[in-house]
Order: sequence, then structure tokens, then C-alpha cells
Amino acid sequence: MNYIDTHCHLDGEEFRDDLELVVQRAREAGCKAIFIPAIDLPSCQTVIDVCTRYPHYCYPMLGLHPEEVRDDWRDVLSTLNSQLSTLNCLAIGEVGLDFYWSREFEKEQLLAFEEQVRWAVELQIPLMIHCRKAQNELVSILKRYANDLPGGVFHCFTGNEQEARQLLEFPRFVLGIGGVSTFKKSHLPEVLPACVPLDRIVLETDAPYMAPVPLRGQRNEPAFIRHVITRLAGAYGVTEEEICRHTNENVTKVFGIQI
Repeated sequence: MNYIDTHCHLDGEEFRDDLELVVQRAREAGCKAIFIPAIDLPSCQTVIDVCTRYPHYCYPMLGLHPEEVRDDWRDVLSTLNSQLSTLNCLAIGEVGLDFYWSREFEKEQLLAFEEQVRWAVELQIPLMIHCRKAQNELVSILKRYANDLPGGVFHCFTGNEQEARQLLEFPRFVLGIGGVSTFKKSHLPEVLPACVPLDRIVLETDAPYMAPVPLRGQRNEPAFIRHVITRLAGAYGVTEEEICRHTNENVTKVFGIQI
């Protein structure tokens, strides 16, 4: 069983003491690649460091996370843009909108997200999109560039059928599915088969966050995706190998790389 973790914060402090063991367990579990998103300027360097340590296994994505947007967002993006031009980045991310805790920097978030969407269009690099309590605003921005968007992932999808159908109207995008799908109160096992075909999902951990059942509450890591694969196979009524095959093919289509 081979799979790809399309969203993992392997550069975080949570993995500082045992990164080598985490990567070893991922390889042994069948994880063939790990995509690592930056969230701000300091993490751009830590992401690059991890990807340099594990070439052709860990792949960088650079972006400004919405919760990290402040008044200085223009300066931050200027520096980020200069790094994009010199580094071989897999995607622009983790970017998006998040109004869950606060709308203090709502205007700045909207402007920063749209600027990074423009980068994706100009460079034809996919987007890794974070969205929480802001789907209407996010869709509104994306629609302005609908014909030119290169595609990407709506990371950590946890919504209902209506929200899924709205996001899937962007044809080159897929939904990132992780540990939430295994939670007792999650509706994803019903929502996904009802309206999301297997050619529109990819696998992710968002590690160290959101470990799947039966490991919920622990530090998440790429090896744990096997529990997500099992849950999705049961929900769709297919084999675990089919889940892996489809999601791996989807990674190739969205990111343009064969792993």
C-alpha cells in the first residue's frame, strides 16, 4: 500500500527530537512522499531545511497562512515572492482565509490571499488552500480567476455536501482528506461518497495535528494515514489499494509530478 501525504508540518518543533524516526516510520508504512507547507517567513527556511535533508521525498510549499497575516503582510509577501522565484516549490501554500477566531485582520487576509492567488495564476503553480469560516469569501475571490487557476487542494475539508459541491465547481481542485474523516461525529464518511468522486480527493495528515482514530489526541504523523485510508475504503465501498491508486493519480494531476 503506497500513498502520499500532501500536507504535513514536518518542519515543526514537535518533530525536532525524532524527525528521522518519523520519516522512517512513514517510509515503512508506505508513504512515498510528504508535502510540507510554510506558514510564514521563518517556516519557509525550516521547510526548505527539511526538504533539503530528505530530497525527492519531502517537497516544499511556500505561502503566508491566513492566521499569520498582519499589517506587514505586503512586506512579508514581497520577501516570499523573491524566494518563490529562486526555489523549486511544489505549490503556493499554506494560504487562504480563516475567520474562526477573529476578523481583526479580515481585510488584510482577503488582500493577501488574492495576491497569492495571482502568483499561482502567473506561475501556474497549484495552491494549497486553508479555509475556516470563510468559504463564501474564498469562493468569491477564486471565481475572479476561475478560467486561469492552475488547480490545487482545498486542505482539511470537513464540510457538508453543499460546501463540497461548491468547491468542486473549480475543476482542477481536489479536497484534502485527513484524520477528521475517522472522528465519531464526522459526517465525511456519508458526505464524500454522496457527492465527491474518488478522482477529486487526496490524502493528508496536517501533522502534528488531528491524528485519526484510534490515535486521536496523540501527535499526528504521516504513518497514521493508514487509518484514514481504511475509513475511506469502507465509506466508498472499495479496497484500500483503490483509495491509494486514485489519490496518488490525483496528486500527479494536481501537482504535475510522478511519485
